[in-house]
Amino acid sequence: MKKCRLNYVLVEKNQANKFKSSHETVLNYNIVSVEHKDLVLFRLHWENGEVTMLSDREDKSENSSEEKAHMDIRQEGCLAYVLHTSGTTGTPKIVRVPHACILPNVQHFRLLFDITQGDVLFLASPLTFDPSVVEIFVSLSSGARLLIVPSSVKMLPSKLADVLFFRHRVTVLQATPTLLRRFGCELIKSTVLSEHTSLRVLALGGEAFPSLTVLKSWRGKGNKTQIFNIYGITEVSSWATFYRIPDEILNSPVKHESPVQLGSPLLGTVVEVRDTNGSSVHEGTGQVFLGGENRVCFLDDEMTVPLGTMRATGDFVTVKDGEMFFLGRKDSQIKRHGKRVNIEFVQQVAEELHQVDSCAVMWYNQEKLILFVVAKVGLLKDHIFKELQKHLPTHALPDDMVLIDTLPFTCHGKIDVSELNKIYLDYINSQPRNKIHGKEELWEKLQHLWKSILSLPEDPEDTLKVPDDSVFLDSGGDSLKSTWLLNEIEKLTGTSIPGLLEHILSSSILEVYNHIIQTVFTHKDLKVNNSHALKRKLSDMDPEEASGKPEHLESALPLTHNSETNALIALSRGSQLLSLGTWRLLTKLGHCPSVCPLDLIPQTNTQVLKDLSPPPPDEKLKKPPVSQEVETMVLRERWRSDTGKCVDASPLLVIAAANQSSTTVYIGSHSHRVKAVDLYSGKMRWEQLLGDRIESSACVSKCGNFIVVGCYNGLVYVLKSNSGEKYWAFTTEDAVKSSPAMDPTTGLIYVGSHDQHVYALDIYEKKSVWKLKCGGTLFSSPCLSLSPHRLYCATLRGLLLAVNPATGSEVWKHSCGKPLFSSPRCCQRYVCIGCVDGSLLCFTHSGEQAWSFSAGGPVFSSPCISATEEEIFFGSHDCFLYCCSMEGHLRWKFETTARVYATPFAFSNQSCSSETLLAAASTDGKLWILESQSGMLRSVYELPGEVFSSPVVWESMLIIGCRNNYIYCLDLLCGDKNNQV
Repeated sequence: MKKCRLNYVLVEKNQANKFKSSHETVLNYNIVSVEHKDLVLFRLHWENGEVTMLSDREDKSENSSEEKAHMDIRQEGCLAYVLHTSGTTGTPKIVRVPHACILPNVQHFRLLFDITQGDVLFLASPLTFDPSVVEIFVSLSSGARLLIVPSSVKMLPSKLADVLFFRHRVTVLQATPTLLRRFGCELIKSTVLSEHTSLRVLALGGEAFPSLTVLKSWRGKGNKTQIFNIYGITEVSSWATFYRIPDEILNSPVKHESPVQLGSPLLGTVVEVRDTNGSSVHEGTGQVFLGGENRVCFLDDEMTVPLGTMRATGDFVTVKDGEMFFLGRKDSQIKRHGKRVNIEFVQQVAEELHQVDSCAVMWYNQEKLILFVVAKVGLLKDHIFKELQKHLPTHALPDDMVLIDTLPFTCHGKIDVSELNKIYLDYINSQPRNKIHGKEELWEKLQHLWKSILSLPEDPEDTLKVPDDSVFLDSGGDSLKSTWLLNEIEKLTGTSIPGLLEHILSSSILEVYNHIIQTVFTHKDLKVNNSHALKRKLSDMDPEEASGKPEHLESALPLTHNSETNALIALSRGSQLLSLGTWRLLTKLGHCPSVCPLDLIPQTNTQVLKDLSPPPPDEKLKKPPVSQEVETMVLRERWRSDTGKCVDASPLLVIAAANQSSTTVYIGSHSHRVKAVDLYSGKMRWEQLLGDRIESSACVSKCGNFIVVGCYNGLVYVLKSNSGEKYWAFTTEDAVKSSPAMDPTTGLIYVGSHDQHVYALDIYEKKSVWKLKCGGTLFSSPCLSLSPHRLYCATLRGLLLAVNPATGSEVWKHSCGKPLFSSPRCCQRYVCIGCVDGSLLCFTHSGEQAWSFSAGGPVFSSPCISATEEEIFFGSHDCFLYCCSMEGHLRWKFETTARVYATPFAFSNQSCSSETLLAAASTDGKLWILESQSGMLRSVYELPGEVFSSPVVWESMLIIGCRNNYIYCLDLLCGDKNNQV
């Protein structure tokens, strides 16, 4: 404000107090009456670096006499010392401390600790930390001795204890809790706080005070040391409050659950608690503000400060019966799994466990809660986690635990967070790639983890006995515990396991075990099951396999200016078809009625079709028999293309109007590669290596010049569609498995991330337009509706959100109760989504739940809505494909041979009759072709590997990815009842 010479500020009346308190250090103001009921107009007068706030009606000359007195840094003898802060209460600052500010601390501590010439004080703090000033001048002004030891001695707890309490008999120790913890529980009890210790006064400050339970465990029997909780900030150097723990509490065998209060203000100090509006809090929660008539310092370039200035501390407390109880720093209050967690509380609970000597908790990369433990002898990590489960809510349980020899601390005696980061990074990198030696050991450890995380009762005869058909969710598990189990298994095996979370949430422990085996053990260790062998009864020739080298085929899409649009069709899973300037082409090819969801077609092209009367629901519907009266479909391999690793992503097909005979398939794999392959020949156009595994399916830009795909390294890549050249990469804070969606009205790209945000990206300006925190990890892909213009997002916490695509603001949200892996799909009337609890949920665009349809198992498959918007197709982990009406009534269901994860695809049968068919895949590698109206089986084909990719059909070709590392293109041909073409 000063630099821009601001003259007027208009503030909402209910924000006036907050405005004043936020700018207390630079604004000198008077409370003035304001006629307008909602607004306050402040006129600012800048003179000599100072500002006075006046109402616009008040005369300046009348107010000048009422201005507050100031402390001026230029006054001779004002300053005592200058130091730098590392930014504990905000950004790093230069703090200039006047004599009048620090002197009350020295005077009060001399009296409080009853310092005499016979005392020995230990200089625990370095000269760069302001408590050292108190330690030095309390001893000098009292004639007491001050003990200074080399840093090398401070680093060795046992040697330091010997120097302090045996050689020099220290009587007064002012230290951080971390410095004390470094001695270890046994040494504290036997030496520091023993019955015959020399220590008369122990004052702990600078960090959250230990719990009373821990404090009592540190004291030896008969100890008489006075223990104080002291609190303050560098910006109001140095200490502000004190509280002596009463002897009756320290000696009482009764457990005290409440934290230790901050206590009373020190000499000359004013303590206030304010809410977010700047109003005083006398009961409840608020932020601490510190100051006083002379308890002010100069921050950074301040030359004058009004006497009595109050500084915000960034620390939150609860006020109860006039006492302040510390809650934690602003940055220690984190949001995890949608709930607020206090890191200091987690640390206190862990420290109270008798197996823990000392510990620290860190919010690693703002994504993982890591517990660092200095353990007692014989500690087992799983035993600690089991104990924590008894005392912490699920959302506060640490993601990982690291055993360390000693806590790292800074020169100021506080926990060294940067060093903890390094320790955890080294810990991750040091984990062996495979920590198990055989399938039997894997089975035992999996059962142990299963029981430990679910807190199942131990069987004295067989502690590892878990029924083979035990399902995690049915045994008391939830989405948070399943994520925990996933992390533990991947740490155990030393590798990431694609699709494991889905298995944990829906399969038995035996199926989870078998899935892990497929990934962890090499193929030579596994017996090949003949049922997974490729069956080709129809082909009398070898299929052409795509070349491993790019053929540099001519691009089907000519590059245009960013503002122009190539005429193209983009086709992706679930019959999603995006038409950009190609409606006549679509009509000519006859694809409009079969694969055009109305929400992705410009409204001028929309054909509204009448609903058919749905049949009543029939709960006893059986698997439709194969008809002998109709033509069968025959699937024959056209080509396959090797990607190097598993293909879980679904294909994107881009058809250019300029060259209809040239269609490109874009798809990525776990090999970190994205491939562009010619649909008709299988020849590779280009291949691009990205930074990590790819499960995200690609989308095309509005101009057609780019494709966009997410990556496990947290980046969203924008690649040139004709060459694969990297055009731009946008960084999120976690893995991107969500598939992007493009808005044809604005060209914006919407994509979700595991960092719990959905982003709107302008790829032409190379910037994020907005981002929205969704309260949970986004695995599923955003879905766009043009009428109404809404973006739908789903989270693993079970939230379905409707978002304004223009602003990124939340329109409505609904909690589905269980994780949402399925992606939402929408039409003119509804938005539908599958849930892990086995439900298909249907909502209106205004957020009201229209109906719910229950399948027999979790639904990870995304819904496919027919072009007529009369049917919804989806698969379930109960091994069935379902078709229900838009009113939620079952039309038919078809039993497959394995779970259905992929999204079905409805298409017109151009090679035979004009009927609409449904292509679907089950995880055992089988592809199913059904009649969409009856569910009658028309064909089945088996791929040589698991399938999690969704099929896409164009003309008479089906494209799909497989976990045997290949992309397949299959011709859909007509055949007779003997499968003859």
